[in-house]
Amino acid sequence: MPSWFTVSRAMALATLVPTLALANPAAPKAAASGKARVERASTRPSKHYTIQQFMKTTLIRGASFSFDEQRVLYSSNQTGIYNVFSAPVKGGKPTQLTRSTTDSTFAVSYFPQDDRILFTRDQGGNEQHHLYVRTPDGKEKDITPGDKHRAVFFGWSQDEAGFYVLTNERDERFMDLYRYDAKSFERTRLYQNEDGLDVGAVSADEKWIAVEKTNTTADSDVYLLNLATKERKHISQHQGTATWSPAEFDTTSTALYLITDEGSEFTRVVRYVLATGKMEEVEKTDWDVMYTYFSRNGALRVTGINADASTLIRVQDTKTGKQLELPRLPEGDITSVSIGRGEKRLAFHHRGDRSPNNLYVFDLTTKKATRLTDNLTTEIDAKDLVDAEVVRFKSFDGLEIPNILFKPHQATAQTRAPALIWVHGGPGGQSRKGYNPMIQYLVNHGYVVLAINNRGSSGYGKTFYTADDQKHGKEPLLDCVEAKKYLASLPYVDGERVGIIGGSYGGYMTLAALTYHPGVFNVGVDIFGVSNWLRTLKSMPAHWESRRQALYQEVGNPETQEAMLREISPLFHAEKIRQPLLVIQGANDPRVLQAESDEIVQAVRKSKVPVEYVLFPDEGHGFTKKKNEEEAYSRTRAFLDQYLKKPANGPTN
Repeated sequence: MPSWFTVSRAMALATLVPTLALANPAAPKAAASGKARVERASTRPSKHYTIQQFMKTTLIRGASFSFDEQRVLYSSNQTGIYNVFSAPVKGGKPTQLTRSTTDSTFAVSYFPQDDRILFTRDQGGNEQHHLYVRTPDGKEKDITPGDKHRAVFFGWSQDEAGFYVLTNERDERFMDLYRYDAKSFERTRLYQNEDGLDVGAVSADEKWIAVEKTNTTADSDVYLLNLATKERKHISQHQGTATWSPAEFDTTSTALYLITDEGSEFTRVVRYVLATGKMEEVEKTDWDVMYTYFSRNGALRVTGINADASTLIRVQDTKTGKQLELPRLPEGDITSVSIGRGEKRLAFHHRGDRSPNNLYVFDLTTKKATRLTDNLTTEIDAKDLVDAEVVRFKSFDGLEIPNILFKPHQATAQTRAPALIWVHGGPGGQSRKGYNPMIQYLVNHGYVVLAINNRGSSGYGKTFYTADDQKHGKEPLLDCVEAKKYLASLPYVDGERVGIIGGSYGGYMTLAALTYHPGVFNVGVDIFGVSNWLRTLKSMPAHWESRRQALYQEVGNPETQEAMLREISPLFHAEKIRQPLLVIQGANDPRVLQAESDEIVQAVRKSKVPVEYVLFPDEGHGFTKKKNEEEAYSRTRAFLDQYLKKPANGPTN
C-alpha cells in the first residue's frame, strides 16, 4: 500500500507501483463521464476462484542487468515472501539468489563489473532498511550495520568504482550522503545534511550535488551545492506556488535536469546549464512528467508521464532527438525500464488490468522482445478477470472526479451487484489502472469496485492536488459520498449495498466516512488507517523531518491546530460509527502505529457495533508475505459477504 504522507506529485507516485504505457502514445482520449460507455462492459459468465488460487500468482519488482548483460536481477514473492532472483536474458529458468523466510528481501542492483549483487531488507516491516552485498558463493554482508537507522541505495558512480548511499545514522532526522568503494566498502561522506534538505542528484564528476527543500506539498526549491567550495546556490527562485525537483545531471556534468510546474498546472522537464546558469525548456505534455533519467553514457533518456491513471513512457535518442519505438505487446503497460550498460538492451515489466507484472528484455538492434516470466497462475483464466475503465462524475460542487471502475462479468441490471468505494493512500496518492490482486479477487466474487481519485489526488494538476489542503474529512470525503450516488446510477449496481474500503490514508477516509456520514455506507474496511491525527502527526518517523512542516500545512499542525485535528479524527467521535467495521493492521507499522487501530476498535465496540480486527505481528505498513495477504483478503471477503452481500430484501446474490 502507498504511504499516508506524500510531499509532491512525483513523490506521491514514487510510493506506488507505476504503470507505464507504450512509447510514442497518441494523445489520451477523454474518459467516459457517465453510464453510456460503462453499460457496454462484458456480461460473460465468470468462473470464481479461491483466495488460494489468487495467491499462486507471483508478483515481481525491479530489473537490473548483470555486468555482461546476460542476466536480469529482480525481486519475486513466488516463495511466499519477496526474495531476489536472476533470469537469463534469452529466457530460461530463473535462479533464486536469496532465501529469506522471515523478512522480505528486495533486489537493488548487480555490480557493474562482476557478479555480486546489492539487495535491501528490513525487519518485519519496520522500514529500517539496510543495504547488503551478496557474493557469487552465496555469502551475505550488511554493509550498513546498526540498530536504529536506515540506509538507501542512491546509484552507481559514473566510474563504476563506487556507489552512493543515504543514511540517517548520524542524526535520525536527516539523511547524509556517502560514497562507498565497490571493493572495500570503505566510505567517504560527500554531504552532511544539517538543514533538513533532500538529496536529489549527484553529478558524474562528483563536483555538484542538487538538493531539494520542501516548503509545502505543492511548493519546493532546488539548491546546487559545490562540493569543493561548499557554496550553495538557489536555482529555482519563483513567485507563487510551484514544485521544483532535481531529476538528474547529464552524463557530462554540464547540466542539471529538473521537474517543475512553475507557471502551469502540470510538471515538465527543464535543464539548468551549469556554466551559464541558463534555464532551458526540454519536454512537456498535457499531463505531469513524473521523472526523467539517462542511460549510463547518455545515449538514451527515459521520461515517465502520468496520463489519466496510466503512465506513458518515452525513450529518446539524445543525439537525434527521436523517440524509440518500443515493442507492441498485448493491451497493458510497460514499467520499471532499465537500460543495459551497452545501451542496446532494455529490461522492463509489462502488465495489464488482468495480468500482473512480467519481465521482458528488448533488444534495440533486432527489435526482439523476450518474455522472461509468466506470473499469472495457470489455475486462473485471465478472461475471467476484468479490465478497468476510467470514468468520471461531478461532485457536490461541480468538480469533476476521475475514478477507475472494475465491473464484475456477472453484474447486470437483472442481477445487480453490491459495490465498494476504494480510497487510495496518501494524502496525494492516486488509484491507477493495472493489476490489483485484492480488487480482482473481490470483483471475481461479485463486487463492483470504484477506485476513486478524490480531490487531492496526484496526476490531475496542482489545483486539483491542493484542493484538499486543510480540508481532510470534509470536501474530499464528500467526493466519496457523491461516488456512492454515481455507483447507484449504474444499472448493474445495487445502490442499497455500498461499502467503503481503503488502506493507509484510505483507511482514514473509511473511518471518517462511517463517522461523519453515518448511514451512507453499509460497511467499512480500514487497512492500517489513521484514527487520531494528533498522535500520528506527532509520532511520524524521525527521518521525515524534512517534510514535517509540509505535512502540517497539508493536514494540520498538532501544536497550533489541536481542536481542528480532534474534530477530523474519527477516534474522538467513534460513538457515531454504527455500521459494521473491519480493521486490518501491521504490528510493526512505523507510519500508522498499532495504537491507531487498537483504540478505534475498542471505541467502536463500546457501541456494540460489529467490529472485526486482524493484527499481523510480522508486517508493517503493507503486506510483504503471501500468507498474510491471503488472510487479509479472505477475511475481507468473508466480512463483506456477511454484512454487505446480502440484499436488504430478497435472496443472497
